[in-house]
Amino acid sequence: MTTSMTFGATLPGVTHHLTDVNGTQLHYVSAGTDGSPILLVHGWPETWWAFRKLIPLLARTHRVFALDLRGFGDSGNADTEYGEAVAAEDLHYLVEHIGAGPVHLLCQDISGGTGFRFAATHPEDVISFTGVETALAGFGFEALADVNNNGSWHVGFLGTPGIPGMLLPGHERELLTDWAFPLMNGTEGSIVESDVDEFVRSYARPNAWRGTEGLYQGLFSDEGATKALAASHPIAVPVLTVEGAGHGRFTELTFRQVAAGEVTAVHLEGVGHLIAQEAPEALAAALLEFTGRTDN
Repeated sequence: MTTSMTFGATLPGVTHHLTDVNGTQLHYVSAGTDGSPILLVHGWPETWWAFRKLIPLLARTHRVFALDLRGFGDSGNADTEYGEAVAAEDLHYLVEHIGAGPVHLLCQDISGGTGFRFAATHPEDVISFTGVETALAGFGFEALADVNNNGSWHVGFLGTPGIPGMLLPGHERELLTDWAFPLMNGTEGSIVESDVDEFVRSYARPNAWRGTEGLYQGLFSDEGATKALAASHPIAVPVLTVEGAGHGRFTELTFRQVAAGEVTAVHLEGVGHLIAQEAPEALAAALLEFTGRTDN
């Protein structure tokens, strides 16, 4: 259903929706009227607002949808199930609800595992898969949690049950402005104060860390499930990987191991981790060339 409920930041030409699917309520936005559908899935510490610059560029020629994953943004964050498996089913039911047919799927950062599971288990819903600065459990993601070998403390912290929700409320702005965005953002001016305000608004909601905890916990509870799924159900559709300067070919090498067919790799020099926010024009160009080739 489309709703008149008040949301946070918005864009001209974007419509906000709330829908009940798979035991939760999902908030998503839509834009564009023609062309094959593209579904954008955010990472951390983000919401659909991470695609604020990308959506208008894609909506000129495509129908574009971007959601808040369960537990994020303005989607539901009740005391229910969280993690990659249920979030992947959310995507399946959302695509069914939208009714636009199979989608070009773009996932970035921590949502890559969710997107992979969705594409592997519901191939009929997906035309193509794009992974932006992302990795998978069992394929090197664990290295990002190894603080003794250039990993980051936040991976284990955010994946520890109950700890983010206990310690982070009241410190959302400090976390984002003093640590997360300075570390991840490689393009000065790409995230302005009003953007920070919007991210802080959503992460400061009651129970706002449940989605984050669920996705990061999956890294430590996977126990080979992603590797097994990749062996039995590799991604059958064309794959595009997009990376900035920080992690080399991490995303490309990961998804070459889980794709059954064509993989196209794009590397953007001088760009940090938050590519959709830092280099929307370059990302749009790569995505539109890829989806156009796939559609044809």
